[in-house]
Amino acid sequence: MTIKVLVVDDSATMRQLISAVLNADPDIEVVGAAEEPHEARAMIKALSPDVITLDVEMPNMNGLEFLEKIMRLRPMPVVMVSTLTQAGTEVALAALELGAVDVVGKPTGAISLSTGFPDLIGKVKAAAQANVRTLTQRDTATPDASFRAKSGHVIAIGSSTGGVEALLSIIPLLPEATPPIVITQHMPAGFTAKFAARLDRASAIHVTEAEDGAPLMPGHAYLAPGSHLHLEVTNSLMPRCRLVEGDLINGHKPSVDALFHSVAALNRPTTGVILTGMGRDGAEGLLAMRQAGAATIGQDEASCIVYGMPKAAFELGAVERQVPLRRIAETILSTCSIQKSHT
Repeated sequence: MTIKVLVVDDSATMRQLISAVLNADPDIEVVGAAEEPHEARAMIKALSPDVITLDVEMPNMNGLEFLEKIMRLRPMPVVMVSTLTQAGTEVALAALELGAVDVVGKPTGAISLSTGFPDLIGKVKAAAQANVRTLTQRDTATPDASFRAKSGHVIAIGSSTGGVEALLSIIPLLPEATPPIVITQHMPAGFTAKFAARLDRASAIHVTEAEDGAPLMPGHAYLAPGSHLHLEVTNSLMPRCRLVEGDLINGHKPSVDALFHSVAALNRPTTGVILTGMGRDGAEGLLAMRQAGAATIGQDEASCIVYGMPKAAFELGAVERQVPLRRIAETILSTCSIQKSHT
């Protein structure tokens, strides 16, 4: 079935380029192109697109304001188009928080059909499969300060499309005594440091972008840097982050499978969690973790933006427990808790 796309961008050149790139794929048809949100709103009603590509900076109403209206009034898959500058990265992260399925960078320098938007078609196709829901408030429960964890436990989390929303729904619910967490989220370079800072501000635990050689400490989470290195964990008395060069795995770098396989080799108790995402990255690694004795958790279909990675892992037999997003934090804690103190 053909994917109908509406392109929204105030630049005529960008509208033409995006439309040409998408129309070159036989599974996609650009049914309209709008210069600004008011025009786009009328086209949404008239054309009922399956996916919208949305610019950030536009006249009359910026892309974030329009995105919020879309997600509250008529939720549909949106792929944001960003320059990915420092300021643009903040805006793009805000867009993902508001419910955009993904973000793609605008090309810089000379623009041509052959060089512009290498990831756009794949992201639009993934967005067309997304389970987009009305924008709602996240759970803001206070993390349980009485939580006590088993010594030496390590938690590994993998996510892709929809993972920003998922991680922001999980990490802030974890108490300061949570065992160390290593996370691979498929994101462009330049995004992960700011996303780690966003998670850190919202959480009781300390969240940073992973650095090579950093020791895994309780109450800390380490996010794989975007796009150029795999995050692994060293199998040693004091496990550490290891950032390694390497080929793409399942089309990704960093790869969830690379992380999970390294955690499966640890001689200690572990928990593996696979969240929303397109494809099957992480399925084999999570199976290796389960076979090594880890507790393994998969996000359920109903709460996933894209039920791809968790589905692949579930069908492979890698998932011990499949639970909705709202219950993943408590399920993680149940796998590594020794007791709760009572006063």
